[in-house]
Amino acid sequence: MTEITRLAAGDTAPDFTLDDQDGAPVSLADFSGTNVILYFYPEAMTPGCTTQACDFRDNLNSLKAAGYRVIGISRDEPAKLKRFQETDGLNFPLLSDPDLVVHNAYGVYGEKNSYGRIVTGVIRSTFVIDGSGTIEHALYNVKATGHISMLRKKLTIDA
Repeated sequence: MTEITRLAAGDTAPDFTLDDQDGAPVSLADFSGTNVILYFYPEAMTPGCTTQACDFRDNLNSLKAAGYRVIGISRDEPAKLKRFQETDGLNFPLLSDPDLVVHNAYGVYGEKNSYGRIVTGVIRSTFVIDGSGTIEHALYNVKATGHISMLRKKLTIDA
């Protein structure tokens, strides 16, 4: 497998500006002073990605109460992200990165093991970024199911 440059706790989170599901530009800098949970997922409206997104949706109020904002990023175009948002009632920004610029900056696109085969694609990953733009947690190869529960424990957010 080709090595991917991965980010780690203590690194500065790469800034970006991407279009959201409505075609409006959203930058990481827009969230300065706020803790952000930034997650990358392979494709909108697929079973695992829907499970993960709905889990974030269902936990959003308690994450917000603990001081966290959630942002999802995929390669999908804004129109597909809009359908995903509307179909599943998603209540946080979904950003489009079709050129993989931000995926590559965060080290979440490359070779991965998928059901015993080496494939190239999006590595499901989550980053917790503090209000000053420093990565607190860089979590690669996360599972869609149970991800939020694991994240809540790591962030010591009571259920």
